[in-house]
Formats: sequence, structure tokens, C-alpha cells
Amino acid sequence: MATLSQWVEGARPRTLPAAVSPVIIGTGSAYALGHGNPGYGLLALLVALLLQVGVNYANDYSDGIRGTDQQRVGPVRLVGQHLADPGNVKIAAFSAFFFAALAGLTLVALSESWWLLVVGGAAILAAWYYTGGSRPYGYSGFGEVFVFVFFGLVAVLGTVWTQTHALDLASWAGAVGVGLIACSLLVANNLRDIPGDSETGKRTMAVRLGDQRTRLLYVVLLVLAFAAVIVAGVAHPTAWIGLLAAALAVPPVRRVRSGAQGRDLVEVLVGTGRLQLVYGVLLGLGLWLATR
Repeated sequence: MATLSQWVEGARPRTLPAAVSPVIIGTGSAYALGHGNPGYGLLALLVALLLQVGVNYANDYSDGIRGTDQQRVGPVRLVGQHLADPGNVKIAAFSAFFFAALAGLTLVALSESWWLLVVGGAAILAAWYYTGGSRPYGYSGFGEVFVFVFFGLVAVLGTVWTQTHALDLASWAGAVGVGLIACSLLVANNLRDIPGDSETGKRTMAVRLGDQRTRLLYVVLLVLAFAAVIVAGVAHPTAWIGLLAAALAVPPVRRVRSGAQGRDLVEVLVGTGRLQLVYGVLLGLGLWLATR
């Protein structure tokens, strides 16, 4: 039976910046538009965190029962390492999705943004079928599309819309930028797992591109993410504060470009997660300052 600490690690807390950063940027953008609402921002954060945890447990369950997690390097795999009953991990995933839906319904009702119910439903379905179901799209190289759409565009723009019922150039730029960093995190993760995924038939984008082109993709995604900050600054110059986060991109980029493999790429994941959080905080702060 898995211990509490193993269940916590199985939720992969290091991935949570992918949930936090978009909401910070979205709330900062809402303030820049003159209608920031911290209460709605907290509800959006709760939705994002619960969805991220649900995705992580769902991936653990689906990968575990398929046997694709047994040779991986990285965090605890509850099912793959036979630490927890698969059924209990599945329950944990759907429990997180249920409470995410409940928080989302509350936010939609308060903000009267009823059309977002469709988006929320799509997010939960996409989270499950990433590695679940008979034909998981994460096994076919489309995982980065899911991450960009739901942890970039939907998370940021949904946060902005529920607070302001409006969007601007900075909102879109912030959504694209943080979505690209979220993609880079997945690219680094899949770069590490190329050997195991190739053996088990998991055709991630990294497997399809190969080692060298995946490393180049990682760098390009980060460069474009900071280009998005420049675009956001066209609408609100204080957003350029977000460019300060570029200093944190240097160590993981150097490690990726130097050919790091296996466990050496764990530091890249940690560094990219740290970069994403600081990027979100600085860009969100810059947008908030636009009203001062």
C-alpha cells in the first residue's frame, strides 16, 4: 500500500507551476483591463490545480496498466511500480476531475460565462484521453497540442474572461507564451523518456522527431515564449518585466544542448518548472502594474 508521501509524489507536485502560472498571468491581464477579481482568480486557480493533479493520476493509471511506466526515470509511479491498486489511482484521478468540475461550475455561475461549461467538459475529456482510452492521443505525438491549448490558451483566456468578459493583445500573448513553456516542459520530459517510449511503442513527438530535433524544439519553444512577452509589452510596456525570467532559462537550455540524458534531464524538468512559475509571476505582475 502506498504511503501518504508516495501519493503526494504520485500527484507530481513539481508540475503544478503549469497550473499556477496561467492563472497568475490571466488575473494580471484582467487587472490590466480594469476588472480584476481576486476571488474569481482563486477559483480559477483551484480548477487548474485540480485538473493538473487529475491529469497526473490519470497518466499514472493509464501508463501503469499498459506497462509503459516500468522503465521510466523520474517521479514515483504508483501503478507502474506496484505501489497502489490501479483502481484506487483511477478513483483519485476522477475525484480530482469531479472537484475541478465543481469549482469550475461555481466560477462559471458567478461570472455568468455559461459557454465555458463546454470548454471545461472538453478539458476533462482531453485530460483523460491523453493517455486513457483505446487510442490515447498522447501516444501519437499530440500531447503538446493538449498542453498548449488547455494549460496555455484555455487557462489564461478563461481566467481573463471570467473576470472581465473581454480579451486583448496582452491576454493572447500571455496565453501563448505560458502555453509554449508548458510545452517545453513536456518536451523535456519526453526527451528523457525516448528510449523507454520507443521500446513500448509510445510515439510521442520526441520519439517522432528524434533526440537532436527534440532538443532544438525545446530551445525554440522557450525563445518564442519570451517573444510573446515582447508582444504583450506592446499593449502594456510594464509586461516587459517578464523578460527578467530569461535568466532562469539559461541553465536548462545549456543542459539540453549539451546532450544530457536520463537522470541528468531531471534537473532540466526542475529548472523549466521553476522558469515557468517565475515567468508567470513576473508577467502577471507586469500586467497588474499596467493599471498603476
